Amino acid sequence: MSTTAQIGVTGLAVMGRNLARNFARNGYTVALHNRTAQRTHDLVEQFGHEGDFVATEKPEDFVAALERPRRLMIMVKAGEPTDAVIEEFAPLLEPGDMIIDGGNAHFADTRRRERTLRERGIHFVGTGISGGEEGALHGPSIMPGGSAESYTSLGPMLEKISAKAKDGSPCVTHVGPDGAGHFVKMVHNGIEYADMQLIGEAYQLLREVGGCSPAQIAEIFRTWNTGRLDSYLIEITAEVLSHVDAATGRPFVDVVADQAEQKGTGRWTVQIALDLGVPVSGIAEAVFARSLSGHADLRRASRGLAGPKASALTKSEAAAFADRVEQALYASKIVSYTQGFHEIAVGSAEYGWDIDLGAVSAIWRAGCIIRAAFLDRIRAAYDARPDLPSLLSDDTFAQEIAAAQDDWREVLVAATRQGVPAPGFAAALAYYDALRAERLPAALTQGQRDFFGAHTYRRVDREGSFHTLWGGDRSEVTA
Repeated sequence: MSTTAQIGVTGLAVMGRNLARNFARNGYTVALHNRTAQRTHDLVEQFGHEGDFVATEKPEDFVAALERPRRLMIMVKAGEPTDAVIEEFAPLLEPGDMIIDGGNAHFADTRRRERTLRERGIHFVGTGISGGEEGALHGPSIMPGGSAESYTSLGPMLEKISAKAKDGSPCVTHVGPDGAGHFVKMVHNGIEYADMQLIGEAYQLLREVGGCSPAQIAEIFRTWNTGRLDSYLIEITAEVLSHVDAATGRPFVDVVADQAEQKGTGRWTVQIALDLGVPVSGIAEAVFARSLSGHADLRRASRGLAGPKASALTKSEAAAFADRVEQALYASKIVSYTQGFHEIAVGSAEYGWDIDLGAVSAIWRAGCIIRAAFLDRIRAAYDARPDLPSLLSDDTFAQEIAAAQDDWREVLVAATRQGVPAPGFAAALAYYDALRAERLPAALTQGQRDFFGAHTYRRVDREGSFHTLWGGDRSEVTA
């Protein structure tokens, strides 16, 4: 077995297969391995003309085919299957070699694996990859973590196969040490959940309040996609809404069961945000909305609950309402990204990653699911002020939300009056209002906590912690 392959891919399901083909199409010799050898041979038979592949069956032959330092990419299911593959291949590697995990691993698992393999001299590169099977083949957004040394060797290859932004920049950057790459991919997916929920709410409002058909809403989304909402998710939404079911002749969206599924990364985003004390209410509402949709028995039992009497809009009122929904969608979308970037910033500080938020927004401009035109402006905002505390602190975004807020509020009034659930829009607006509020009811909360649990409180007029003797003379003592 000649050591000619620059990279090896083990795990040749759709994502692994397409990444292997992407490497080969870009001039790299790719060693292939799969637990089921037939899948390896099928790939070579079907796509061998696309580049140079080295098909192997035994782990020893797979590793022997790789040039030093060996770059071995794992594309298997996250969790125990990933650990099993690492245990299989790590003993065959030498110091300086690297294992790249391109799956949707939990960042805490990545930190553990990186630490364990580092003790053996092996680089472990937890790598977030976004773009689905098409992105894997034609150019994904790539979020590698791991050591700077590993990126020196691996980075140029990832840059070559990655998506390219309109300015030609590769959508990949060294995110940071150990689990930083998978952490950022996790938050990417959390923002994706929120984005999809907000789009879904816009659709339902246009349909149930605005009285538009799916085909009409598809045209509205196509128009929005030519402006500031230009994004992949808006684009595909128009395609889905315009699709007609061949079997029934009905709009496709009407024959699909309204129970959304999830694979876990959005839920992780919310769980970790809770651990870090970061408010990601918009992302959380998106996760809960999917959960609620799946509770069919609960929903069925609640269908008889009373609701408001709906009233139809005139054609001109419906057109004006669509414009207001666009404002609400855009403003809520900014809040979702604000919350996501805040979580990345806090996670970076907590784990010592030193993540460049401008660089993250830059690599999300193409290839990934949340790619959107306004990411260019997010990048510019963080490049201008790396210490920007929030996207809402950026003058341009703040002005846009100020201009949108009246319509945003009117949309939520309409949703409430008509009984259309809009938890994403509502959570985003509540977050915005909470940030700008001079005072929050948290002062009362602290008073309650001190009353029943002597948890103490701080004052606005002097330093220190205090406790009121609620069961006594109600005098105040220093805690």
